[in-house]
Amino acid sequence: MKSPGKVLLAGVVTAGTIAALAGCSSGDAGASADGKIHLVVAPVLPGATADALKALGERVDEFNKANPDIVVKAIEYQWTGTTFAAELAGGTLPDVFNVPFTDSKTLANNGQLADITTPFKKTATADKWNKNVLDVATGDDGKIYGIPWGPYAMALSYNREIFQKAGLDPDKPPTTLDEIAAAAKTISEKVPGVAGYMQMTQGNTGGWELATLTQALGGRLETTGSDGKVTVNTDNDQTKAGLAWLKSMRWDDDSMGSNFLFDWSGINEAFAAGKIGMYMSGSDVIGSLMQANGFDQSKYGVTTFPLADAADAGILSGGNVDVVNVKDSPEQIAAAVKWIDFYRTQPTVDKDAAIKNAETLKAGNQAVNAPTLPVFDKETWQQNQGWIAPYANIPAANLKPFTDSIFDQTIVPEPPAHTQDLYGALDAVVQAVLTDKNADIDALLKGVDDKVQALIDADSQ
Repeated sequence: MKSPGKVLLAGVVTAGTIAALAGCSSGDAGASADGKIHLVVAPVLPGATADALKALGERVDEFNKANPDIVVKAIEYQWTGTTFAAELAGGTLPDVFNVPFTDSKTLANNGQLADITTPFKKTATADKWNKNVLDVATGDDGKIYGIPWGPYAMALSYNREIFQKAGLDPDKPPTTLDEIAAAAKTISEKVPGVAGYMQMTQGNTGGWELATLTQALGGRLETTGSDGKVTVNTDNDQTKAGLAWLKSMRWDDDSMGSNFLFDWSGINEAFAAGKIGMYMSGSDVIGSLMQANGFDQSKYGVTTFPLADAADAGILSGGNVDVVNVKDSPEQIAAAVKWIDFYRTQPTVDKDAAIKNAETLKAGNQAVNAPTLPVFDKETWQQNQGWIAPYANIPAANLKPFTDSIFDQTIVPEPPAHTQDLYGALDAVVQAVLTDKNADIDALLKGVDDKVQALIDADSQ
Protein backbone atom coordinates (compact mmCIF):
# COMPACT_ATOMS: atom_id res chain seq x y z
CA MET A 1 0.00 0.00 0.00
CA LYS A 2 1.08 3.58 -0.45
CA SER A 3 2.33 5.24 2.67
CA PRO A 4 -0.63 7.34 3.88
CA GLY A 5 1.76 9.98 5.14
CA LYS A 6 3.33 10.79 1.79
CA VAL A 7 3.73 14.56 1.33
CA LEU A 8 3.64 15.56 -2.33
CA LEU A 9 6.04 18.04 -3.82
CA ALA A 10 4.57 21.51 -3.93
CA GLY A 11 3.78 22.79 -7.42
CA VAL A 12 3.52 26.23 -8.95
CA VAL A 13 -0.09 27.19 -9.57
CA THR A 14 -0.79 28.40 -13.10
CA ALA A 15 -3.45 28.01 -15.73
CA GLY A 16 -3.70 24.77 -17.65
CA THR A 17 -6.27 22.50 -19.22
CA ILE A 18 -6.37 18.84 -18.27
CA ALA A 19 -8.74 16.43 -19.99
CA ALA A 20 -10.82 14.43 -17.53
CA LEU A 21 -10.94 11.17 -19.46
CA ALA A 22 -10.98 7.54 -18.43
CA GLY A 23 -8.26 6.80 -20.94
CA CYS A 24 -7.21 7.56 -24.48
CA SER A 25 -6.18 5.38 -27.37
CA SER A 26 -2.43 5.38 -27.71
CA GLY A 27 -2.80 4.84 -31.42
CA ASP A 28 -4.89 7.99 -31.81
CA ALA A 29 -2.52 9.95 -29.59
CA GLY A 30 0.44 8.93 -31.68
CA ALA A 31 -0.98 10.15 -34.99
CA SER A 32 1.51 12.52 -36.58
CA ALA A 33 -0.27 14.33 -39.42
CA ASP A 34 1.38 17.50 -38.16
CA GLY A 35 4.80 15.85 -38.10
CA LYS A 36 4.96 15.87 -34.31
CA ILE A 37 5.04 13.08 -31.73
CA HIS A 38 1.82 13.02 -29.71
CA LEU A 39 1.59 11.64 -26.18
CA VAL A 40 -1.27 11.17 -23.76
CA VAL A 41 0.10 11.16 -20.19
CA ALA A 42 -1.73 10.42 -16.95
CA PRO A 43 0.11 11.98 -14.01
CA VAL A 44 -2.94 12.70 -11.81
CA LEU A 45 -5.81 10.64 -10.43
CA PRO A 46 -9.48 11.44 -11.05
CA GLY A 47 -10.66 14.01 -8.53
CA ALA A 48 -7.38 15.91 -8.38
CA THR A 49 -7.70 19.38 -6.86
CA ALA A 50 -7.93 22.49 -9.01
CA ASP A 51 -4.53 23.62 -7.74
CA ALA A 52 -2.95 20.32 -8.71
CA LEU A 53 -4.45 20.52 -12.20
CA LYS A 54 -3.23 24.09 -12.63
CA ALA A 55 0.26 23.11 -11.55
CA LEU A 56 0.23 20.19 -13.97
CA GLY A 57 -1.01 22.47 -16.75
CA GLU A 58 1.99 24.73 -16.34
CA ARG A 59 4.38 21.80 -16.40
CA VAL A 60 2.79 20.48 -19.60
CA ASP A 61 3.06 23.92 -21.23
CA GLU A 62 6.69 24.19 -20.12
CA PHE A 63 7.54 20.77 -21.56
CA ASN A 64 5.78 21.40 -24.87
CA LYS A 65 7.57 24.72 -25.26
CA ALA A 66 10.96 23.14 -24.58
CA ASN A 67 10.21 20.22 -26.94
CA PRO A 68 8.49 21.65 -30.03
CA ASP A 69 8.53 18.26 -31.77
CA ILE A 70 6.43 16.67 -28.99
CA VAL A 71 2.82 17.43 -28.02
CA VAL A 72 1.81 16.23 -24.55
CA LYS A 73 -1.83 16.00 -23.50
CA ALA A 74 -2.49 15.25 -19.82
CA ILE A 75 -5.53 13.37 -18.58
CA GLU A 76 -6.88 12.13 -15.26
CA TYR A 77 -6.56 8.36 -15.07
CA GLN A 78 -6.31 5.62 -12.45
CA TRP A 79 -4.65 2.32 -13.17
CA THR A 80 -6.25 -0.77 -11.63
CA GLY A 81 -5.14 -4.35 -12.04
CA THR A 82 -8.68 -5.56 -12.70
CA THR A 83 -9.17 -3.38 -15.79
CA PHE A 84 -5.63 -3.23 -17.15
CA ALA A 85 -5.80 -6.25 -19.46
CA ALA A 86 -9.02 -5.06 -21.10
CA GLU A 87 -7.64 -1.52 -21.54
CA LEU A 88 -4.44 -2.88 -23.06
CA ALA A 89 -6.35 -5.12 -25.47
CA GLY A 90 -8.77 -2.33 -26.35
CA GLY A 91 -6.06 0.24 -27.00
CA THR A 92 -7.43 2.71 -24.45
CA LEU A 93 -4.38 3.03 -22.23
CA PRO A 94 -2.54 6.36 -22.10
CA ASP A 95 1.00 6.47 -23.43
CA VAL A 96 2.35 7.16 -19.93
CA PHE A 97 0.64 5.95 -16.77
CA ASN A 98 1.76 4.78 -13.34
CA VAL A 99 1.49 1.44 -11.62
CA PRO A 100 2.34 0.53 -8.00
CA PHE A 101 5.58 -1.13 -6.96
CA THR A 102 3.56 -4.29 -6.36
CA ASP A 103 2.81 -4.81 -10.05
CA SER A 104 5.62 -3.32 -12.14
CA LYS A 105 7.90 -6.39 -12.23
CA THR A 106 5.08 -8.78 -13.04
CA LEU A 107 3.76 -6.58 -15.84
CA ALA A 108 7.28 -6.19 -17.24
CA ASN A 109 7.98 -9.92 -17.15
CA ASN A 110 4.64 -10.59 -18.85
CA GLY A 111 5.58 -8.33 -21.76
CA GLN A 112 2.84 -5.82 -20.95
CA LEU A 113 5.05 -2.75 -20.62
CA ALA A 114 7.31 -1.02 -23.14
CA ASP A 115 11.06 -1.59 -22.89
CA ILE A 116 12.51 1.88 -22.20
CA THR A 117 16.11 0.82 -21.64
CA THR A 118 17.69 2.71 -24.55
CA PRO A 119 16.10 6.14 -23.95
CA PHE A 120 16.39 5.71 -20.18
CA LYS A 121 20.15 5.28 -20.43
CA LYS A 122 20.33 8.61 -22.27
CA THR A 123 18.88 10.52 -19.31
CA ALA A 124 21.29 12.57 -17.22
CA THR A 125 20.49 10.57 -14.08
CA ALA A 126 20.64 7.04 -15.53
CA ASP A 127 23.82 6.17 -13.61
CA LYS A 128 22.75 7.83 -10.37
CA TRP A 129 19.84 5.58 -9.41
CA ASN A 130 19.63 3.71 -6.14
CA LYS A 131 19.75 0.22 -7.65
CA ASN A 132 17.46 -1.13 -4.95
CA VAL A 133 14.75 1.30 -6.10
CA LEU A 134 15.30 0.91 -9.84
CA ASP A 135 15.08 -2.87 -9.42
CA VAL A 136 11.28 -2.68 -9.05
CA ALA A 137 11.12 -1.41 -12.65
CA THR A 138 13.70 -3.87 -13.98
CA GLY A 139 12.56 -7.07 -15.67
CA ASP A 140 14.11 -10.47 -15.17
CA ASP A 141 15.81 -9.87 -18.53
CA GLY A 142 17.72 -6.93 -17.02
CA LYS A 143 15.91 -4.33 -19.13
CA ILE A 144 14.26 -1.19 -17.75
CA TYR A 145 10.46 -0.93 -18.00
CA GLY A 146 9.66 2.15 -15.94
CA ILE A 147 10.88 5.02 -13.81
CA PRO A 148 10.04 4.86 -10.06
CA TRP A 149 8.92 7.88 -8.05
CA GLY A 150 7.57 8.67 -4.58
CA PRO A 151 9.01 5.60 -2.82
CA TYR A 152 9.01 4.98 0.91
CA ALA A 153 10.55 2.28 3.08
CA MET A 154 9.06 0.84 6.23
CA ALA A 155 11.06 1.99 9.25
CA LEU A 156 11.13 2.09 13.05
CA SER A 157 9.99 5.42 14.49
CA TYR A 158 10.75 6.21 18.13
CA ASN A 159 10.38 8.98 20.68
CA ARG A 160 13.82 10.22 21.67
CA GLU A 161 12.52 11.85 24.86
CA ILE A 162 10.98 8.57 26.02
CA PHE A 163 14.24 6.76 25.25
CA GLN A 164 16.08 9.20 27.51
CA LYS A 165 13.53 8.78 30.31
CA ALA A 166 14.04 5.01 30.10
CA GLY A 167 17.81 5.36 30.24
CA LEU A 168 18.27 4.35 26.59
CA ASP A 169 20.55 6.13 24.14
CA PRO A 170 18.39 7.75 21.42
CA ASP A 171 21.41 7.95 19.14
CA LYS A 172 21.78 4.15 19.27
CA PRO A 173 18.33 2.71 18.50
CA PRO A 174 17.71 -1.06 18.20
CA THR A 175 19.29 -2.87 15.27
CA THR A 176 17.67 -6.31 15.73
CA LEU A 177 14.24 -7.61 16.70
CA ASP A 178 15.67 -8.85 19.99
CA GLU A 179 16.98 -5.35 20.73
CA ILE A 180 13.56 -3.85 19.93
CA ALA A 181 11.97 -6.28 22.38
CA ALA A 182 14.55 -5.48 25.07
CA ALA A 183 14.13 -1.72 24.61
CA ALA A 184 10.34 -2.07 24.65
CA LYS A 185 10.48 -3.95 27.96
CA THR A 186 12.78 -1.32 29.47
CA ILE A 187 10.49 1.51 28.37
CA SER A 188 7.34 -0.16 29.69
CA GLU A 189 9.02 -0.81 33.05
CA LYS A 190 10.71 2.58 33.52
CA VAL A 191 8.19 4.94 31.91
CA PRO A 192 4.76 4.15 33.39
CA GLY A 193 1.80 4.41 31.04
CA VAL A 194 3.90 4.06 27.89
CA ALA A 195 3.79 1.05 25.57
CA GLY A 196 7.35 0.18 24.64
CA TYR A 197 6.42 -1.01 21.16
CA MET A 198 3.21 -1.28 19.15
CA GLN A 199 2.04 -2.22 15.66
CA MET A 200 -1.09 -1.34 13.72
CA THR A 201 -3.92 -3.87 13.51
CA GLN A 202 -6.91 -2.27 11.74
CA GLY A 203 -7.93 -1.01 8.32
CA ASN A 204 -5.58 -3.41 6.49
CA THR A 205 -2.58 -1.95 8.33
CA GLY A 206 -2.16 -5.06 10.47
CA GLY A 207 -1.55 -7.13 7.36
CA TRP A 208 0.64 -4.41 5.84
CA GLU A 209 2.93 -4.46 8.86
CA LEU A 210 2.89 -8.26 9.16
CA ALA A 211 4.04 -8.37 5.52
CA THR A 212 6.88 -6.03 6.49
CA LEU A 213 7.85 -8.26 9.40
CA THR A 214 7.66 -11.42 7.27
CA GLN A 215 9.86 -9.97 4.52
CA ALA A 216 12.34 -8.58 7.05
CA LEU A 217 12.78 -12.15 8.27
CA GLY A 218 13.27 -13.45 4.74
CA GLY A 219 9.78 -14.79 4.02
CA ARG A 220 7.06 -13.97 1.50
CA LEU A 221 3.28 -14.01 1.89
CA GLU A 222 2.80 -14.74 -1.81
CA THR A 223 4.97 -16.33 -4.49
CA THR A 224 4.68 -16.10 -8.27
CA GLY A 225 5.45 -19.18 -10.35
CA SER A 226 7.09 -19.28 -13.76
CA ASP A 227 3.60 -19.53 -15.27
CA GLY A 228 2.59 -16.29 -13.55
CA LYS A 229 0.32 -18.03 -11.05
CA VAL A 230 0.33 -16.46 -7.59
CA THR A 231 0.20 -18.74 -4.56
CA VAL A 232 -0.71 -17.42 -1.13
CA ASN A 233 1.45 -18.80 1.68
CA THR A 234 0.98 -16.83 4.89
CA ASP A 235 1.36 -20.13 6.76
CA ASN A 236 5.16 -19.92 6.51
CA ASP A 237 7.97 -20.08 9.07
CA GLN A 238 8.87 -16.39 8.88
CA THR A 239 5.31 -15.13 9.37
CA LYS A 240 4.93 -17.47 12.33
CA ALA A 241 8.24 -16.24 13.76
CA GLY A 242 7.08 -12.64 13.42
CA LEU A 243 3.81 -13.40 15.19
CA ALA A 244 5.70 -15.28 17.90
CA TRP A 245 7.88 -12.17 18.40
CA LEU A 246 4.78 -10.02 18.87
CA LYS A 247 3.20 -12.63 21.14
CA SER A 248 6.28 -12.71 23.38
CA MET A 249 6.33 -8.93 23.82
CA ARG A 250 2.58 -8.88 24.47
CA TRP A 251 2.18 -11.82 26.84
CA ASP A 252 5.65 -12.48 28.32
CA ASP A 253 7.03 -8.93 28.59
CA ASP A 254 3.75 -6.96 28.78
CA SER A 255 5.50 -4.21 26.83
CA MET A 256 2.81 -3.37 24.25
CA GLY A 257 0.33 -1.48 26.38
CA SER A 258 -3.38 -2.25 26.48
CA ASN A 259 -4.83 -0.90 23.20
CA PHE A 260 -4.52 -3.43 20.40
CA LEU A 261 -6.89 -1.90 17.85
CA PHE A 262 -4.81 0.83 16.24
CA ASP A 263 -5.19 1.99 12.67
CA TRP A 264 -2.76 4.36 10.93
CA SER A 265 -4.17 7.63 12.25
CA GLY A 266 -4.85 6.16 15.69
CA ILE A 267 -1.31 4.93 16.28
CA ASN A 268 0.10 8.25 15.05
CA GLU A 269 -2.09 10.10 17.54
CA ALA A 270 -0.99 7.83 20.39
CA PHE A 271 2.67 8.17 19.45
CA ALA A 272 2.42 11.95 19.23
CA ALA A 273 0.74 11.99 22.65
CA GLY A 274 3.71 10.16 24.18
CA LYS A 275 1.86 6.89 24.79
CA ILE A 276 4.06 4.72 22.55
CA GLY A 277 7.85 4.53 22.59
CA MET A 278 8.42 2.78 19.23
CA TYR A 279 6.34 1.68 16.28
CA MET A 280 6.67 0.54 12.69
CA SER A 281 5.54 2.88 9.91
CA GLY A 282 6.56 4.40 6.61
CA SER A 283 9.81 6.35 6.82
CA ASP A 284 8.01 9.56 5.83
CA VAL A 285 5.43 9.50 8.65
CA ILE A 286 6.96 12.50 10.43
CA GLY A 287 5.27 14.74 7.86
CA SER A 288 1.84 13.63 9.02
CA LEU A 289 2.85 13.63 12.71
CA MET A 290 3.74 17.31 12.38
CA GLN A 291 0.73 18.32 10.31
CA ALA A 292 -2.07 16.23 11.80
CA ASN A 293 -0.83 15.68 15.34
CA GLY A 294 1.27 18.73 16.18
CA PHE A 295 4.19 16.49 17.15
CA ASP A 296 7.39 18.21 18.27
CA GLN A 297 9.81 17.04 15.60
CA SER A 298 12.81 17.55 17.91
CA LYS A 299 11.62 14.45 19.81
CA TYR A 300 11.45 12.32 16.67
CA GLY A 301 13.85 9.50 15.97
CA VAL A 302 13.83 7.00 13.12
CA THR A 303 15.97 4.09 12.05
CA THR A 304 15.83 1.35 9.45
CA PHE A 305 13.71 -1.63 10.45
CA PRO A 306 16.01 -4.57 11.32
CA LEU A 307 16.56 -7.27 8.72
CA ALA A 308 17.41 -10.86 9.55
CA ASP A 309 20.67 -12.40 8.40
CA ALA A 310 18.89 -14.28 5.62
CA ALA A 311 19.43 -14.30 1.86
CA ASP A 312 15.88 -13.18 1.04
CA ALA A 313 15.47 -10.64 3.85
CA GLY A 314 14.43 -7.20 2.64
CA ILE A 315 12.47 -4.17 3.71
CA LEU A 316 8.97 -3.67 2.36
CA SER A 317 8.63 -0.59 0.24
CA GLY A 318 5.89 1.03 -1.76
CA GLY A 319 5.56 3.73 -4.33
CA ASN A 320 4.83 4.30 -7.98
CA VAL A 321 6.43 3.52 -11.31
CA ASP A 322 5.73 5.58 -14.43
CA VAL A 323 5.53 3.19 -17.38
CA VAL A 324 4.94 3.40 -21.13
CA ASN A 325 2.28 1.74 -23.27
CA VAL A 326 3.72 -1.41 -24.85
CA LYS A 327 1.98 -0.55 -28.14
CA ASP A 328 3.77 2.78 -28.56
CA SER A 329 6.21 3.42 -31.41
CA PRO A 330 9.95 3.79 -30.68
CA GLU A 331 9.57 7.54 -31.23
CA GLN A 332 6.75 7.75 -28.71
CA ILE A 333 8.67 5.65 -26.20
CA ALA A 334 11.67 7.99 -26.43
CA ALA A 335 9.40 11.03 -26.06
CA ALA A 336 7.59 9.41 -23.13
CA VAL A 337 10.86 8.83 -21.27
CA LYS A 338 11.81 12.45 -21.90
CA TRP A 339 8.47 13.53 -20.35
CA ILE A 340 8.81 11.24 -17.31
CA ASP A 341 12.35 12.43 -16.71
CA PHE A 342 11.21 16.05 -16.97
CA TYR A 343 8.13 15.68 -14.77
CA ARG A 344 9.23 13.17 -12.14
CA THR A 345 13.01 13.09 -12.01
CA GLN A 346 14.46 16.51 -12.72
CA PRO A 347 12.83 18.31 -9.74
CA THR A 348 14.77 15.94 -7.48
CA VAL A 349 18.13 16.89 -8.97
CA ASP A 350 17.46 20.51 -9.89
CA LYS A 351 18.69 22.97 -7.25
CA ASP A 352 16.18 25.74 -7.91
CA ALA A 353 13.23 23.32 -7.83
CA ALA A 354 14.49 21.66 -4.65
CA ILE A 355 14.89 25.01 -2.86
CA LYS A 356 11.49 26.28 -3.98
CA ASN A 357 9.86 23.11 -2.73
CA ALA A 358 11.68 23.36 0.64
CA GLU A 359 10.61 26.97 1.06
CA THR A 360 6.98 26.07 0.35
CA LEU A 361 6.98 23.13 2.75
CA LYS A 362 8.59 25.09 5.57
CA ALA A 363 6.15 27.97 5.14
CA GLY A 364 3.30 25.49 5.61
CA ASN A 365 4.95 23.87 8.65
CA GLN A 366 5.36 20.66 6.68
CA ALA A 367 8.35 18.36 6.99
CA VAL A 368 11.11 19.64 4.74
CA ASN A 369 13.65 16.86 5.24
CA ALA A 370 11.43 13.89 6.09
CA PRO A 371 13.41 10.68 5.53
CA THR A 372 12.31 8.80 2.45
CA LEU A 373 13.69 6.00 0.33
CA PRO A 374 16.23 7.86 -1.87
CA VAL A 375 15.72 7.24 -5.59
CA PHE A 376 19.30 8.14 -6.47
CA ASP A 377 22.74 7.29 -5.21
CA LYS A 378 24.06 8.60 -1.92
CA GLU A 379 26.09 11.37 -3.54
CA THR A 380 23.03 12.78 -5.34
CA TRP A 381 20.93 12.49 -2.20
CA GLN A 382 23.57 14.31 -0.17
CA GLN A 383 23.67 17.08 -2.77
CA ASN A 384 19.90 17.50 -2.49
CA GLN A 385 20.11 17.55 1.29
CA GLY A 386 22.75 20.27 1.06
CA TRP A 387 20.45 22.43 -1.05
CA ILE A 388 17.56 22.17 1.40
CA ALA A 389 19.63 22.24 4.62
CA PRO A 390 18.91 25.96 5.31
CA TYR A 391 15.19 25.15 5.34
CA ALA A 392 15.30 21.78 7.15
CA ASN A 393 12.95 21.65 10.14
CA ILE A 394 13.78 18.19 11.51
CA PRO A 395 17.16 17.78 13.25
CA ALA A 396 19.30 15.89 10.75
CA ALA A 397 21.09 14.06 13.58
CA ASN A 398 17.76 12.53 14.64
CA LEU A 399 17.37 10.97 11.21
CA LYS A 400 20.94 9.71 10.96
CA PRO A 401 20.26 6.08 12.02
CA PHE A 402 17.91 5.81 9.02
CA THR A 403 19.81 7.87 6.46
CA ASP A 404 23.09 6.14 7.26
CA SER A 405 21.67 2.65 6.68
CA ILE A 406 18.88 2.83 4.10
CA PHE A 407 21.24 2.57 1.14
CA ASP A 408 22.40 -0.84 2.38
CA GLN A 409 18.94 -2.37 2.73
CA THR A 410 17.47 -4.66 0.10
CA ILE A 411 14.10 -3.36 -1.08
CA VAL A 412 11.24 -5.83 -1.54
CA PRO A 413 7.84 -4.81 -3.00
CA GLU A 414 4.53 -5.74 -1.44
CA PRO A 415 2.69 -9.01 -2.16
CA PRO A 416 1.46 -8.74 -5.78
CA ALA A 417 -2.06 -10.19 -5.86
CA HIS A 418 -5.21 -9.01 -4.03
CA THR A 419 -2.85 -7.13 -1.74
CA GLN A 420 -5.48 -5.23 0.22
CA ASP A 421 -7.69 -8.33 0.59
CA LEU A 422 -4.67 -10.15 1.97
CA TYR A 423 -3.86 -7.36 4.39
CA GLY A 424 -7.46 -7.13 5.57
CA ALA A 425 -7.62 -10.87 6.25
CA LEU A 426 -4.36 -10.70 8.23
CA ASP A 427 -5.65 -7.85 10.42
CA ALA A 428 -7.72 -10.39 12.33
CA VAL A 429 -4.70 -12.67 12.79
CA VAL A 430 -2.57 -9.93 14.34
CA GLN A 431 -5.46 -8.84 16.56
CA ALA A 432 -5.99 -12.42 17.73
CA VAL A 433 -2.33 -12.87 18.67
CA LEU A 434 -2.40 -9.68 20.74
CA THR A 435 -5.74 -10.32 22.46
CA ASP A 436 -5.89 -14.11 22.84
CA LYS A 437 -2.91 -15.82 24.45
CA ASN A 438 -4.10 -19.17 23.11
CA ALA A 439 -4.82 -18.06 19.53
CA ASP A 440 -4.36 -20.91 17.04
CA ILE A 441 -1.93 -19.23 14.67
CA ASP A 442 -1.68 -22.19 12.27
CA ALA A 443 -5.44 -22.36 11.80
CA LEU A 444 -5.79 -18.61 11.42
CA LEU A 445 -3.10 -18.42 8.74
CA LYS A 446 -4.49 -21.41 6.86
CA GLY A 447 -7.84 -19.66 6.81
CA VAL A 448 -6.24 -16.57 5.27
CA ASP A 449 -4.50 -18.70 2.64
CA ASP A 450 -7.76 -20.37 1.62
CA LYS A 451 -9.72 -17.12 1.51
CA VAL A 452 -7.28 -15.04 -0.52
CA GLN A 453 -6.26 -17.92 -2.82
CA ALA A 454 -9.91 -18.31 -3.79
CA LEU A 455 -10.03 -14.65 -4.81
CA ILE A 456 -6.86 -15.00 -6.89
CA ASP A 457 -8.05 -18.20 -8.56
CA ALA A 458 -11.38 -16.59 -9.40
CA ASP A 459 -9.59 -13.93 -11.45
CA SER A 460 -8.48 -16.54 -13.99
CA GLN A 461 -11.82 -18.31 -14.35
